[in-house]
Formats: sequence, C-alpha cells, structure tokens
Amino acid sequence: MMKVKTKLLLGVGTLFLMIVALAAIGSFYINKSKNDTKNILVANYNSLIYSKKMIQALDDFKNPAAAAEFERNLKLEGNNLTEKGEKEAWISLKNHYFEYRENASAEKEVAIRNALGDIMGQNMDAIQRKSDIAIATSENAYVWILALGTFCFLVATTLLFNIPHAISSPISALTKSIAQIARRNYSERLNLPVGGEFGQLAGAFNIMAQKLEEYESSNLKQQVINKKRVETLIENMHDPVIGLDQEGKIVFINDEALKVSGLVKMDVLGKTASHIAIDNDLIREILQREKSASEKSMKIYADARESYFDLDVVPISFTETGQNNVVNAGKVLILRNITRYKELEQAKTNFIATISHELKTPISAIKLGAQLLKNETFGHLTPQQKDLVEGIEGDGQRLLNITGELLNMAQVESGNISLKIADCSVQELIEKAVQNNGALASDKNITLAAECGGTDRTVRADFDKTVWVLNNFISNAIKYSPAGGRIVISAGEYAEAVRFTVQDFGIGISEEHHSQLFNRYFKVPADNQPGTGLGLAISRDFIEGMGGTIGVESKKGEGSKFWFELVQL
Repeated sequence: MMKVKTKLLLGVGTLFLMIVALAAIGSFYINKSKNDTKNILVANYNSLIYSKKMIQALDDFKNPAAAAEFERNLKLEGNNLTEKGEKEAWISLKNHYFEYRENASAEKEVAIRNALGDIMGQNMDAIQRKSDIAIATSENAYVWILALGTFCFLVATTLLFNIPHAISSPISALTKSIAQIARRNYSERLNLPVGGEFGQLAGAFNIMAQKLEEYESSNLKQQVINKKRVETLIENMHDPVIGLDQEGKIVFINDEALKVSGLVKMDVLGKTASHIAIDNDLIREILQREKSASEKSMKIYADARESYFDLDVVPISFTETGQNNVVNAGKVLILRNITRYKELEQAKTNFIATISHELKTPISAIKLGAQLLKNETFGHLTPQQKDLVEGIEGDGQRLLNITGELLNMAQVESGNISLKIADCSVQELIEKAVQNNGALASDKNITLAAECGGTDRTVRADFDKTVWVLNNFISNAIKYSPAGGRIVISAGEYAEAVRFTVQDFGIGISEEHHSQLFNRYFKVPADNQPGTGLGLAISRDFIEGMGGTIGVESKKGEGSKFWFELVQL
C-alpha cells in the first residue's frame, strides 16, 4: 500500500509542475502578444502618421514651412520601410516630390498623392494582418491556459478531498480509540488498512491495548487488596474520620465517627453531609467550622466524658494523566482527639497558677522585710548589709513580677480573662503608664515623651489591662535604650481605631525575629536582659481579648516601635 508521504509527494509534486507549466506558457504568450503589438505600433502606425502629415503639407504647399514639414516626414518614412513594396512606393514618392518642387503641376501632385496612398494602403494591410496574428496568439494562449488551469483545478480538487480524508480519518479513529483506553476500556482495537504509516500505528496501538488489558486483569486483585487495606486503616483509626466526594456525599465513615455522632453507617452512606446535618448537631457543627475555618477546639461528649477535638479538613485533588486541569475528588474530615493534651495543659496551667499564688505571699513578705531593714527600723546597717538588703529587695521585686506574669498567663490559658470593658480616655491611659515607669526611666536618665494628640478621644477597653500592656512596652523600651536616651509614647487615629505606640531608639530587633516576639517564652537570641519571655505574649492576649490588634516595627540598630490598636468611640 502506498505510504502517506508518497501520496503527498506525488499529488503536491504534480500540482507544482502544472503550476510551473501554466506560468511558463502564460509568460510565453504574453511576451508574444506584446511583441506583435509593438510591431504594429512601431512599423505601421508611424508610417500612417508620416503619410498623413505629408498629405496635410501638400494641401498647404504654398506655405514655405509646408515644404520643410513634407521633406522632414518623407525622411522619417524613409527610415521606417518595413513592408514589402513599401520601399519602391517611397522612392516613387520621393522622385515625384522633387519633380513637383521644381515644377509644380496638377499631374505631378496626383502622382504624389497616389504614391502616398500606396504607402498607407500597404501599412493598413499590414496592420490588419498583424492584428489577425495577435488575435490568433491570444486565442491560442486562452486555450492553453484554460486547459492547464482546468487540469490544475482537477488535481487540486482531488488533493483537497482525498489527502485530508486519507490523513484525518485514521487520526480521528485513533483519537476515539485513545479516549476509550483513557476510560479504561482496554478491549478497544484500532482497525486501519494494513501497510503504510497508519497501518504500523494501528498495529502498535493494538499491541499496547492488549498489554493494558492483560495488566488490568492481573492487577484487579491487587487493587481489591489495596482497597481493603485502606478501609481497614480508616476503620482502625482512633480519630473520627468522614470522607466526602466532590458533591458532598458521604462515601465512608469509620466507627469512631459513628460513635461520637450517634449515626448508623447504612443510614448515611451515599447521602449528602448537609442533609445529615439537618438532624445531627455534630455534623452541622463540623460543616459550620469548615466553612468559617475556625481554629477553636470542639467539645464533644464521648467515652462517657467531655472530650476535645480539632477539625482537620484534607482536600483530595489530582491531575489526570495527560491533562493540565486539577480535578476535585472530595475531602476527608478528621476529628483529632486532643483531650489528653487539653488535660495536660489544664494541669500545667493549674500547677503554674497554684505555685505562683503560693509564692506570691512569701515573696511579698521577703520584700517587706527587706524594706523594713533598709529603713533601719531594727537598727543601723553597715554599708555591706545595705547592699545585701538592696539586692534582696531587687530580687524579691523580680520574683514578684515573674509570679504576676505567670498568674496572668494562667488566667489567659484557662480562658478566664476577666475584662472590664468601659470607655477609657486615651490621655489618661498614657499618663498612667508614664507615671508608673517614671522612676525606672529616671534611674537611666531616660526621657519619657508623651504625645497624645488631643485630650477628647476615648476607646473601648479594660483600663487596667491596657495600662499593663503600655507598662510592658515602656519597661522593655527602657531596658533596651541607652542611658540618657528618649522614649516616645504616642496615640493617633488609624482608620477607625486609635493606635498606641511606644518607640525607642535603642539596639532594635532583627526582622527575622518579628514573627516570634509575641510567642510565649520567646527571647531574642544573644539577649542578656532578665525576663521570662511572657510579657509580650500576655500583652497580645489582652489586646486581642479587647478586640484589638498588636504589632512591632523594628530594624537592627535603629530602635523599635511596638504598637496596638483599639476601637475608637
């Protein structure tokens, strides 16, 4: 069987040769017609013009200029003798003219006119003859061009209807067969004429389909085993697991999920989760949390006690082989049981709160005793004793601060933050915080500059908690500022809120640590300052508890700017 490449070469090659032949014949006849027309114009038409001008000069021969005009055209005609007998007629005309010029007579004038008539007649006959030749040439050109054009049209039409079909038909059949294979219909076979490129392609395709069919048959058992493994894994998970398809229908649910939800497997499989949620509080709560992307733990009564669960939503998507679009295959909802961790966290919080509370009283007593000794109530102290008492008092104050932060942290972790939200004056908040830190700033000769930007603004906040946060910002700024420095405490409008800012010009903080500053127990590396790393974390919890936001802007060596925003009234 002839190959597709051979068909294309023969068809397109034949068409190309015919087009070349058509162009050559057309060029030949066009050039021939051009030459015929040129001969008529140059050889005959000019002779007629010269003869006409000589007749006009003869009619006005009495005019001296007429003789010169006659002689000029007579000479031009003598140089354009192209027809048979035209030369003899011109010689006769010349002789009669010179005789007429010597002795004009009517008889000689008639002879001149007869000679001119002979010349004009010969050229008129030549024009007619050459015109007939040109017409014959055009007719021949028309016949040849029409014949070759018709043949080219027939060849092109044959190629147009046969070659595309010969190529597209096997390709279309191959495309349909490939689509069947993609649908796992491995019994599909491609039937094309044997021989040629497409015959070879059909043979290779059929071999591939046969091997896929054999592989599918041998692999089906393995797929069933793998499916059983996955089902067993899901059933034995200690966390509730629910699988949904792309339409939200429940495709699998394990025993743990059935236990906490109170559902029956046969009643929910194949039904949409939104339909089940109408009568089931847990499913409804799961769907609501998934939609709102809430990160709060869920409290569910399970195992005869209150249990805590975190919701994980695992989307399932994949890209089909040979395709670019991502296909959504559903999602898996996992309820991770964090009850044990909650209990440990609660135990830790209770332990910290108990220890902090128990330590606070003896620490306060130690501090009070140190103050009494320092005031020399029980006698005079030596300089060395005074130094020891001051050290005891300072350490007692630091311990008291630490226990206070631990108590605040315990309060936050337990979720029992007691906020007394009220209308608070911005100016009073800043003035109170500056007053609380005045003595600490004086010890390092640091200036606290308050810039309230007005006295009539108020915010919705807990006065004591807000002052506590400002105190924390200012004390940190004093700690990291050089002696004799300056700290700016300001408040300004920011969108629909008031932004409180504490700015220092000390050592600053590298940007890589900004995201961790408000984490519990975090301290900037290479920071030798004392502290627990809880102050900023507690500040964040207080501000967010009041519906505000908190942040930092700082660069190494350029100081720091800590801020928080509260809703403005």
